[in-house]
Amino acid sequence: MSNRRPYVRSMDGWWKRDAYFIRYMAREVTAVFVAAYAIVLLFGLVRLAQGEAAFNGWLQYLKTPWMLVFHLIVLGTFVYHTWSWFNIMPKTMPIMFVGGKRVQPGTITGSGIAAAVVACLAVLLIVKGMHP
Repeated sequence: MSNRRPYVRSMDGWWKRDAYFIRYMAREVTAVFVAAYAIVLLFGLVRLAQGEAAFNGWLQYLKTPWMLVFHLIVLGTFVYHTWSWFNIMPKTMPIMFVGGKRVQPGTITGSGIAAAVVACLAVLLIVKGMHP
């Protein structure tokens, strides 16, 4: 019998070894920002339930410099999250055929991003229409 120990491959920093895994981990980290913003919105709902004064206080808090910076960071992560989500969509969904031809991955990604942009603009117009 040999006294040699079995080889154990280190898992430290496994995701740093390949650009694909770095993008994967960046996409996963964006989910933390999505959850953080969901908590911010949840606090807004709680304040709304507490009355007009509490809700207005929450709105004032959102206008502080720290929250504006937070919103810019969240906006950037949401844009990356959306882009990466639609970028992997062709790889995760069943193959699509339209008119007997296979739909190209770029078409699927572009259509998803276009739909997201249209939806964001529609929400923006609705909100702006509510607050002239």
